[in-house]
Amino acid sequence: MEIRQLEHFMALCEEMHFTKTAEKLRIGQPTLSYQMKTLEDELGVRLFDRLGKKIAITEAGKILLEHCKMVFGNLESAKEQIEELQNVKRGKLVIGTLSGDLNHIVSSVLLEFHSIYPDVQIQIFSLDDVVEKVIQNEFDLALTLMPGKDERLTNISLYEEEFFLAVRRDHVWSDRNAIDFKEIQRIPLILNPKGHCFRQSLDAACSAEGIQIQPIIESTDSKSILNLVKKGIGATIISNTLFSLENEGVLKAIRIMNPAIIREVTIVHHKHKHIGTAAKGFIKLLISHVNRCNMQCGSTLIYL
Repeated sequence: MEIRQLEHFMALCEEMHFTKTAEKLRIGQPTLSYQMKTLEDELGVRLFDRLGKKIAITEAGKILLEHCKMVFGNLESAKEQIEELQNVKRGKLVIGTLSGDLNHIVSSVLLEFHSIYPDVQIQIFSLDDVVEKVIQNEFDLALTLMPGKDERLTNISLYEEEFFLAVRRDHVWSDRNAIDFKEIQRIPLILNPKGHCFRQSLDAACSAEGIQIQPIIESTDSKSILNLVKKGIGATIISNTLFSLENEGVLKAIRIMNPAIIREVTIVHHKHKHIGTAAKGFIKLLISHVNRCNMQCGSTLIYL
């Protein structure tokens, strides 16, 4: 097997179409077909099932694809480590974060990071599921809620934080300071969609308590959710940090009890990915920022 042959195999797995892949690679389709046939002959298995003009990857193909990702990931890691041995402070750092307060935390350390690593290009993406991007080696780091146990990931805990029910100050429940968890099913809620990390943990908590919630509106934009609540449309469940950032005196936070909703915020990276000097520096800055916030406004965050 040759490196270029495996690169073309991975490209075909992405497109699942010989003609489109050949055009993308700027090679002839017969050349691509010959490479895949040679690869299959060498391994003694079919990597793709030909279904007319369509193709489907076989189980053997899936196994090869996973190993190809590890091989090319290791090659990229080796390149990064060699560059660091040469004291090269350049390159690119790609960071994922959930929207809202976590995106705000990441943005808070950008100026300091740039002053230390002025030649490092940094990219930040806000998504509902940043963990999958880390697993696929598309993000170097991600700031998110503690994911379920995954042997492919390394988790660095930052802090724990409580979630509250946020309502407008003239809401029918605005005179209350606390509610039981099961009561949230009686309130018209505006929440993140089911694919969002927090929504997944909230749905799991509801399932454990034997209740179901049916939001009246779902949105990936936390600010849009809060603007709707400020206009008197329903209520939402929000972190104490984001509530403090966006409240402007219009909303009231009501504690949720029995059980309380507590989340653990964590930095995640792929266990087998080399974490370079710049990435380590960014992690250090995030931890320092969280510690400073703890000293200045300890009532906002519950740190580990």
